Amino acid sequence: MRAVFDQALSVLRQRVSQESFSTYFVGLRYLDQDADAIVVGAAGEFFASWVREHYLHILEEVFSEVAGHPLTVRIEVGPASVEPSAPPAPRPVTAAPMDEPHHPFPLNPHNTFSRFVVGPNNEMAHAASLAVARDPARGFNPLFIYGGTGLGKTHLLHAVAHQIRATRPEARIAYVSAEEFTNQVIKSIARQEMDRLRTRFRASCDVLLMDDVHVLSGKERTQEEFFHTFNALHQAQKQIILTSDRTPQEIQHLEDRLRSRFQWGLITDVKAPQFETRVAILQGKAEQDRLELPDDVAFYLARLIASNVRELEGALTRLVAYASLRHEPLTVSFAQKALKDLLDNRARNVTIESIQRMVAEHYDVKVADLRGDRRLRTITHPRSVAMFLCRKHTQASFPSIGKGFGGKDHSTVLAACRRVEERMDDDSSLRSEIEAIERRLPA
Repeated sequence: MRAVFDQALSVLRQRVSQESFSTYFVGLRYLDQDADAIVVGAAGEFFASWVREHYLHILEEVFSEVAGHPLTVRIEVGPASVEPSAPPAPRPVTAAPMDEPHHPFPLNPHNTFSRFVVGPNNEMAHAASLAVARDPARGFNPLFIYGGTGLGKTHLLHAVAHQIRATRPEARIAYVSAEEFTNQVIKSIARQEMDRLRTRFRASCDVLLMDDVHVLSGKERTQEEFFHTFNALHQAQKQIILTSDRTPQEIQHLEDRLRSRFQWGLITDVKAPQFETRVAILQGKAEQDRLELPDDVAFYLARLIASNVRELEGALTRLVAYASLRHEPLTVSFAQKALKDLLDNRARNVTIESIQRMVAEHYDVKVADLRGDRRLRTITHPRSVAMFLCRKHTQASFPSIGKGFGGKDHSTVLAACRRVEERMDDDSSLRSEIEAIERRLPA
């Protein structure tokens, strides 16, 4: 049944949002079982109650699907719900559901600084986050962390909250995604309760952690509210940390006054980890979960998944669950078979069409222009970049790419790709453009 539990968590990772999984499911532990039920441990009564109220139905659905027969899921609190090496049960953070203004928000107990694998790809973001956690609002304010999906931005936010709570338990910390903040603004307007929202995020907040701030793009009323919230907190010397999948300059339809304020402090990024760092992440995950991970399997996974730490760890969890269920040794050949559908899904996610959409949005042109024959510089440059990215991130041949761009000859695609490659060596601006687009491609 433990194998069912592990595989079910792997399935859940694909069915709920990144924020929900990292917050509510990572800390769950297998406790016990009987014929028709599985007992799951949670770190603390609040955590257990929250999961029962909001996620019990999806837990039972997934566990029953994985087990192959109906299963009841019981959520309990107990010592087994937290591993000996784990930090204490999550301390509540001032959270944000509108109907319960003082409702605590549970932190992921695993998202601490001690469990964050530092490498050349993220050392600046890690150092800045640690400095802010040790001395809020004294150095980098705001701290703006950007990077692709699954690279550790949310981990750093939770780590900051853990550190501050450990050293300054009286600190009032608000953790909210930009999407949730937007929803609260909408509800507050509808209910004529804007004063409550302003009190929560201004007067009753010492540290504001906002995830995915790029989601504010195009939301004029929410941007207006956040602008004044930002000003109030900054003037009161309260710490602000923001994460995004792109730099402030790259967030379209963002008011200039907000863009400017996002650049007042420190802007730092998290990139895809290098091979050695990816191996270290896998080994750390295996040690944390008490898994036996052969070196050659770790090397295979690290080469297979290069741009998403969350996907990397998820692949390991899934692989171990499959090996346990099928009573097979964990080998590279088994990994190749077990992860075949994952590879197929990734190939389907990144397509010529998806790249064209990302490039068109980045350069503010139409997809039809990329596929057309117009020779304006404002069109030919994005078109060349799109062809280059198609060649790099899909299995499509030059003729296939040409077909996807309105029937262009394969030699045209080849020339465009070479032109971009040659320019990237000396053109830092072009490299930045391409990196920004790549961060947004489907994982």
